[in-house]
Amino acid sequence: MGTRGTMMHRVVGGLIAGLLLLAAAPAMAETPAELISSFRLKHGEVRVVRDSTLDRIAMDQARAMAAKDDLSHDALGPFNRRVAPAGAGRAAENIAYGYDNFEKTLGQWIDSSGHRKNLLLHNASRVGIANAKNASGKRTYWAMVIAGDYEPKGKGKKNKEPLVAVKREAAPASKPKSSNCHVKLLGLCI
Repeated sequence: MGTRGTMMHRVVGGLIAGLLLLAAAPAMAETPAELISSFRLKHGEVRVVRDSTLDRIAMDQARAMAAKDDLSHDALGPFNRRVAPAGAGRAAENIAYGYDNFEKTLGQWIDSSGHRKNLLLHNASRVGIANAKNASGKRTYWAMVIAGDYEPKGKGKKNKEPLVAVKREAAPASKPKSSNCHVKLLGLCI
């Protein structure tokens, strides 16, 4: 075989080797929105897509919880006020801490009835997901905001108020830093 034949043999061999490596490589991991959509589709709900406004709202919440090292829906203020820029008719928020990856966090939410209900928010179409680490870098806080558009009220009328804005706290993997609050009742520390 001449130089040209040897070169062609190497190119073809390289292409075949490359294709075999590609075929053997694990499939790319699904994005958080795809994972949520997959769960929703299995339960009769529609798919959701990432939304930059909801991503920002979730990121602000995750960062606030991380900065305070406190798992709380109110770390940055009331949910209704925080979600208002999204212009959603229906919205829900899930928060959690403990896991570094979204798949495990999603599993935690699926296993919790309140969080599961939020994931399956009827006719939701958009989602925002974010995480942030606390100052020590040892705890990851997650926030997810899922939302749908305004639903018609009567014939052709649109609601101007949110239909529902629910929030639920995740069952933490471990107890956050203790505070002087032993019992919290109606938002009051006793």
